[in-house]
Amino acid sequence: MELVLRIITIITPVLVISAAGYAWGRLRRPDMTWLNRLSTDLLFPLLIFGAMAARDFHILDYLPLIGGGIAVMIGSGVIAWGVARLLGYNPHAFVPAMVFTNVANMGLPLTLFAFGAQMLPAAVALFMIFSLVHFTIGIRICAPHASLHGILKGPMLWAMLGGLAMSLLGWTLPDWLATSTRMLGETAIPLGLFTLGVGFSGFRVQRWSIGVVGAVLCPLSGLLIAWPLTSVLPLTEPMRGLLLLYSALPPAVMNYIFAEQYQQDPGLVSAIVVGGNVASIVFVPFALYLALSA
Repeated sequence: MELVLRIITIITPVLVISAAGYAWGRLRRPDMTWLNRLSTDLLFPLLIFGAMAARDFHILDYLPLIGGGIAVMIGSGVIAWGVARLLGYNPHAFVPAMVFTNVANMGLPLTLFAFGAQMLPAAVALFMIFSLVHFTIGIRICAPHASLHGILKGPMLWAMLGGLAMSLLGWTLPDWLATSTRMLGETAIPLGLFTLGVGFSGFRVQRWSIGVVGAVLCPLSGLLIAWPLTSVLPLTEPMRGLLLLYSALPPAVMNYIFAEQYQQDPGLVSAIVVGGNVASIVFVPFALYLALSA
């Protein structure tokens, strides 16, 4: 019973902030373009760079965790490709939605609430690899002939590379700059949840059957791969929990943005994204139960 109450305590702030964003979106119909750009171009890059440039961040300590994340992405992609071919779905739309989950807007807040600030660097390491693969290989899966020029000049990539260099060289930021970077970067966490809710207020879903398939397959395939990995990889107990949690997160909204941008069946992806995030009310607590009781 104590574990159940703890999970409720972890999930509730995520639901409340997202619901507030949804209600605001329905009432005001705000234009979130500038706010989304602020998050992706400044706040999340600062969050990544600040965490990776911190004194207690050593990228080599997280290599097994990063390897587990890569294995979950590859395994989920193979399963999703097979299901797409079996059911006649467009694999260029279906596969990315199964592989690339909401590691930023939902994963980082859940890490903070479930494992505490001390596990935020480990979560940033997972966020880094998921984002890097999504914005490179993920785009190519969605649109095989797409140009990757945009990611090469985007602040997210340079924040990752800068933080990685700081970690490998053992450099740290001055205290005043580290504090400023951390304060700005950490605003991305609640803001991301709020904008996630606002984003869902404008979604219109028609293909619910596909949404149901994706909503169930995404977390189950991730957990199916992550669960044995927690026994094989040399992970600490909190890292095992983190890998289980991240394997069960719902599809990221960015999948819909890419599908719409490259005209890869955005209706299919919107159904999966909405269905997956609704189903996360069940699957994320289940993953937290596995993570916290492991």
